[in-house]
Amino acid sequence: MSPRPRREERHPDLPIAIKDTAWKQIAESGAPSIVLRSIARELNITAPSIYNYYPSRDDLVTALIVDAYNSLADAQEACVKNLASDDLSGRLSALGIAYRQWAITYPQRYNLIFGTPIPYYHAPDALAIPAAHRALVPLIKAIQDLSSAGILRTDRLASMTPKLKLMLDAWREFEGGSEIEVLYLAIIIWSRVHGLVMLEIGNQLPAFFDDPIELFQREINNILIQYL
Repeated sequence: MSPRPRREERHPDLPIAIKDTAWKQIAESGAPSIVLRSIARELNITAPSIYNYYPSRDDLVTALIVDAYNSLADAQEACVKNLASDDLSGRLSALGIAYRQWAITYPQRYNLIFGTPIPYYHAPDALAIPAAHRALVPLIKAIQDLSSAGILRTDRLASMTPKLKLMLDAWREFEGGSEIEVLYLAIIIWSRVHGLVMLEIGNQLPAFFDDPIELFQREINNILIQYL
């Protein structure tokens, strides 16, 4: 009689199975519901099998956050990959539409990185900041290209306080040298898109808006009119 295989052998890629089960828990009950022992029970493995990969719940959450940011970055990069190099406004519009599409396709990922923080958890800066920045790079590059082409309008922006300039300069040093007004607009444009997306996936828009893409598309067009 053949010996019974170890439980771990039933999952040839156990780290992925653990993450998939964690995403399922998040979708059902929210990120604070993640419990390593309950994941182990669902996968029919021992708890130490999970600890070999993720020593604590926080380690697993961090891995999920990094994966979510990278998934968003992949979607942002893919949406502009085949656009004409001189279609600068089209790139900005495509990034906004792709951002919304990713969010409504993966609401659990979106809420993990942008929603209510998990109590007593803080993502390690060394892992989270590079991943979060990668997700924002396509937008920064699109705005910088518009500025370099002389298309970006910043003449009507309010004056910048010295403290805000210091913060933007610090970011500029980290990210590689984009113009500080480009970085400022990246945050502002992202916040406008993010706000509508959060309302949509949280079902907080007025009930009259049964097709939120129409509202979203108009805001994208308004951004283009305002800054180009």
